[in-house]
Amino acid sequence: QVQLVESGGGLVQPGGSLKLSCAASGSIFSIPAMSWYRQAPGKQRELVASISDGRSTQYADSVKGRSTISRDNGKNTVYLQMNSLKPEDTAVYYCNAAIRTRVSGFYPQDYWGQGTQVTVSS
Repeated sequence: QVQLVESGGGLVQPGGSLKLSCAASGSIFSIPAMSWYRQAPGKQRELVASISDGRSTQYADSVKGRSTISRDNGKNTVYLQMNSLKPEDTAVYYCNAAIRTRVSGFYPQDYWGQGTQVTVSS
């Protein structure tokens, strides 16, 4: 079985910073892509940032220039460094990973973490 476990959320003042982490564990062969999504109350889940195993990245316009996604392939971990946080960044942040396992074979399966709350407020 594969699990994604997030950490690093919390309460931060506007203008502050947070670093989220998500570690994948289990019978993992490779992880072609890892991403962060977020969902604010009453809104749809949206992509925040993603990174390939070759470290190509993409960002939502709303966080571009303020956030950095990175990964440690040896630890099967993805990070999201968020700076200059705004109240509108308040949401539950979810880790997502496309993972190849011995069972899935060549085609990766999608896995989600349980989510971590980020609240930006004074």
